[in-house]
Formats: sequence, structure tokens, C-alpha cells
Amino acid sequence: MRMSPSTTTPPAATTASGPLTRSQRLDRLPFTRKHGKLLGASGIGWALDAMDVGLISFVIAALSVHWELSKSDGSLIASAGFAGMAIGASVGGLLADRIGRRSVFALTLLIYGLATGASALAMGVGALIVLRFIVGLGLGAELPVASTLMSEFAPARIRGRVIVWLEAFWALGWILAAVIGTFVAASGPTGWRWALAVGLVPAAYSLVIRLGMPESVRFLERKGRTEEAERVVRSFEEAAGIDAPGPASAAAEAGQVGAGGAAAEGPVAAAGRVAADEVGTIPAADQVETSGGIWSAPLRARTAGLWAVWFCINLSYYGAFIWIPTLLVDRGFDLTRSFAFTLIITLAQIPGYAAAAWLIEVLGRRWTLTVFLAGSAVAATCYGLADSEATIIAAGCALSFFNLGAWGALYAIGPELYPTRVRGTGTGAAAAFGRIASMLAPFLVPVFLVAGGQVAVFVAFSIAFALAAAAAFTLPEQRGKALAE
Repeated sequence: MRMSPSTTTPPAATTASGPLTRSQRLDRLPFTRKHGKLLGASGIGWALDAMDVGLISFVIAALSVHWELSKSDGSLIASAGFAGMAIGASVGGLLADRIGRRSVFALTLLIYGLATGASALAMGVGALIVLRFIVGLGLGAELPVASTLMSEFAPARIRGRVIVWLEAFWALGWILAAVIGTFVAASGPTGWRWALAVGLVPAAYSLVIRLGMPESVRFLERKGRTEEAERVVRSFEEAAGIDAPGPASAAAEAGQVGAGGAAAEGPVAAAGRVAADEVGTIPAADQVETSGGIWSAPLRARTAGLWAVWFCINLSYYGAFIWIPTLLVDRGFDLTRSFAFTLIITLAQIPGYAAAAWLIEVLGRRWTLTVFLAGSAVAATCYGLADSEATIIAAGCALSFFNLGAWGALYAIGPELYPTRVRGTGTGAAAAFGRIASMLAPFLVPVFLVAGGQVAVFVAFSIAFALAAAAAFTLPEQRGKALAE
């Protein structure tokens, strides 16, 4: 029977070492419907991002036919977006640590949604390049901020899996882009404009994000907004069937410790939650001194490794997937057929995410990321050597499977490497560094094509994937550990 806090005051949840912090109270919860709503809200934003990034590859291919767009101009359009993403990721991470994860998330959706809609009206390459840069500012800032916010709410035992689920929304967005590209962008000379007009959807969704999502509890505590942090934690506990605790201790009101727990459990809590006394079984992450920021001595090695993975995976992923529709056209397939092939290849992203979501809590983050990057390296070489429709599709599906599984693991491991004070900065900076590679990739593809054809292009990407796998293996394993405060 649920007991009202107005009639009785349940004792604070404690462990042998004392009262639970608010972060520990969140870590002990099962995955509830409230977690699911947060994941869905973040994931839809993520999918809309992917839809926008994916659409530009189809737009470039369509413009190469309708505007006789040169490869150099196509590279400029793609790279302008990635230049914006590099700046957006860096600035977005810094802002997330200063004004909050939720506010930055909503702002970025608004920026890129409006800019994408405006891109549909572009009358020339120059205008399209400028607008793609603005789109990139929003896209680049949103992705690391969304993963940081979700990481700070996900229970420690399944945090990696939850972030891979979040990243899996990317596949849904890219599939949507492929569908729009195949049936809208390829429909005629103005089809690409209607495809970009769909980008107005994120602008409206940003209002839903701002009004419906909670702010990070860790961020609220760090800013001294303890009453708001307590309300957020209690809302998640109530969703799990755990009664709200009694008055917070003085330490909790000072932002040091959260009042905790429950005297009586609801049916959901009884079925799935970790008991207060069992919180101590969740290993703590390494607590490190961060006065020097993400390049301080304790964080330097993990920052370098993370940046290397981000750089190499961006170079290979965007170099390949931005150009695949255009390269298929160059090989003699018409626009509709090349888009259809790309749609089939894109569908393989879904099982890739599913496999990564399972393995990340079985093998751990480091091994999962390393294995999927190594698989990407092999698949890239096979795609470069593919010389028939069947082998193109098979190798392309393998590349999608391994590459997007690797992305899921990468987004899971990033926020876990840093303490709260620099978590947004650390993930945003790594993403920003990676965007430098995504800026370079569209220009490198034409160069490699001239030097050695499609084989040279994908062998180069294979080497980059292999380097990323080596760098991933240097990162510390954080499976099952609480986030560092």
C-alpha cells in the first residue's frame, strides 16, 4: 500500500556509507515509462537530425543531374554543413555545461529546422552553401548534447544500451531520408526542394522538446538549483512506483546529498528496482581532478583516444555515405535506381544498432566499439571491390551494419569518460574535432577517384576505420559504472 508523505515521513534511503545522492537514486531505478518518454523525445530529435544529414546526399545527387552540379560544388555544399557542425558541436557542448542540456537541445532543433526549410528556396549554389553552414551549427550542437542528457538519466546498469537505443534513431532518420530521396527528391527538377522543405518539422518539434523534457539533475545540482533537481528525481521515482521521500537533509539542500528512497514500494518498483542497500554494488567511475579541463593529466589520454576515434569514423562514414548515391550514378545507375540501392543499404543500420545494443552490456564499450570498427574496415574494402549489383548491395549492407553499430557504441562511451562539470564540453569537443574530418571527406573523395577509382576511395576509408579501432581499444572500460561527478 502506498503511504502518503503527508501522513507519515518515510526514512531516507541509505547505504552503509550514508544517504544516497540524487544521482545514486536515479542509478538504482529500473527503466520506466518516464525514461522511455525521455528516450523517445530525444530520439525523435536525433532521427530528424539524421534525416537532414541524409537528405543532403540525395540532394547533391539530384542537383548533379538537374543543375549539372560539379563534384567540387557538391563537395562545398556537403563540407559547409560539416563546418557548421564542427563549430556547433564545440559551442553546443560549452553552452550545455553553462545554461543546461535541455535549452541547448531545443535551440539547436529550431536553428537547423528553420535553416533547412529555407534551403528549399535557394536559387544558387552560393545560397545553398551558406544555409547548409547554418544547418550544421544546429546539427553539430544537438547530437552530443542529446547523448549527454540521456546518459545522465539512464540507470547505470543499462546506460550503454540506452544510448545505443538513442543512436538507433539515427537509422530511422536516415531511412526516412532515403525514402524521401527516392520518392520525392528523384521525382523531378523541383523534387529536391520539396525534400528539403520537410526540414521545417524540427522547428516545430523544438517547442515540444523545450516544454516536455526534464533538465539534467547533475546540471541543476551544480548550479545550486537543488529544489528543482529534487522534483525531477522524485518524478522518476514516482514513475517507478517508489514513494517520495520525506524532507531532505541539510546536506541534500546544500546540493551535496539527495534525500532518498521509499518506505513502501509500488508494483513496478517491487518488480524491477535495485534496493537501496544494493546501490553500493554499482561501481563508481574514477573521480578525477578537472581543474585543467578535458586536457588535464587524468583526462588527457582518454581525450586523445576519443578524438582519434571521432576523427577517423567521421572521415570514413561521411566520405562514404554522402557520396554513395552520386557514385552509383557515376557507375551508370539512373537516379531512381541508385537511390533505391541506397535505401536498401541503409536498412542494414537497424540490425547493426540492435547487435551493438546487446553487445555493449555483454562485451563492454571498448570491445564493442573496437569490433564494429574493425568490421567496418573489412566491409569498406569489400565495397570498393564490389563489381555487381549483388556485391554492391551485400558489401554496402555490411558497411551500414558495422559502421552504425560503431556509432552507437561511440556515443555511449563518450559521456562516460568525463565528470559532470566537463561532460558536455568533453563530448562536444570530440564531436567538433571529428567534424573537421567530415569537412575534409567530401573533398578527398574526388581526389581518390582520380588517383585510383572507387577502390582507392574505400581502401582509404578502410585504413581510417582500422586506425579508429586501434584508438578505441585505448579507452577505459566504463561498463556498469556510475557517472563521475
